[in-house]
Amino acid sequence: MSQENKDPKWEGKSIVELKNIKAEQLWPLFEDFCTFHKWIPGLDSEKCHYVEGVYGEPGLIRCNVFTEQSSETLSNDTDKWCTEKLLSMDRIEQTLSYKIIENNLGFRYYVGTIKVIEIEEGCKIEWSFIADPVEGMRLEDLGGFVEGVYGP
Repeated sequence: MSQENKDPKWEGKSIVELKNIKAEQLWPLFEDFCTFHKWIPGLDSEKCHYVEGVYGEPGLIRCNVFTEQSSETLSNDTDKWCTEKLLSMDRIEQTLSYKIIENNLGFRYYVGTIKVIEIEEGCKIEWSFIADPVEGMRLEDLGGFVEGVYGP
């Protein structure tokens, strides 16, 4: 009898609506995959950077370093980082997918998808993920990350 994986994956989706900003205005921040620090408070612009690959193409790799303030829900340590690889980007649909390939945050497996969608009064950001559970973190902490950045 084969043994099944006992650890269920974490899956989540967060949606944040932004008033008075159009999707076409917001999308360029996400499309420029290596400037994560421009839209996430607490990231050090000197430590968040391009690593390798062709801009806008699958295989592009970025490194993000989180300051203590931005990583409160992840850990109390400073210099938390992750290296992420762009898996796909669709400029027409304004969506991208990426995975964490190296990190000291505790992720063994993580794939995220970001979609920017036009709505009547502005736009919304849809962020979904699938990940292995992370020791010392709750699914709610990870799922609430986008709301914490963009929410009220």
